[in-house]
Amino acid sequence: MAEDDNEQQDQEKPAGASGNKKKLLLLIGLAVIVAGLSVGGTLAVLSFIGGDEPEQMEEVVAEEEAPVVARSAIYYPLKPPIVVTYEVRGRQRYAQADITLLTRDEQVVATIETHMPMIRDALVMIIGGKIFEEVQTAEGKELLRQECLQELQRLIEKEIGTPGIEQVLFTNFVMQ
Repeated sequence: MAEDDNEQQDQEKPAGASGNKKKLLLLIGLAVIVAGLSVGGTLAVLSFIGGDEPEQMEEVVAEEEAPVVARSAIYYPLKPPIVVTYEVRGRQRYAQADITLLTRDEQVVATIETHMPMIRDALVMIIGGKIFEEVQTAEGKELLRQECLQELQRLIEKEIGTPGIEQVLFTNFVMQ
């Protein structure tokens, strides 16, 4: 009799499992149908409301997508590194920054080379004018980098009419 009960339980499990599988497949199928109807309905409403506008939008986008020639990046390292001193609680502290400029224009490189003393002076004044403790944090270094970028863009723009420099990169920054 115990064997009969075990056989009945074994027979009921697969039937219940297949019932759960059927329900799951039915729910998945229903979800796919609802999603399809939703997408189809949305497209129908948009085409009814929009009329000819999508075609006009495509023409405008095609006109705006004029062939843009991607110029390669030019990394220009400033040598020697910028070294500044700080007075902190009666002690002399130093910061040394290896700086590389990112541009995409050869004319900007020529301008940087021509005006190197002015560029180095601006960087020394900006870096040396900061508070030592502020520059030690990651946020302070990022703020310093942004200030250097803005000042160098201003200087280059004054000389050639365009900012020219995309990024100021600290390739090495040592403080002691």
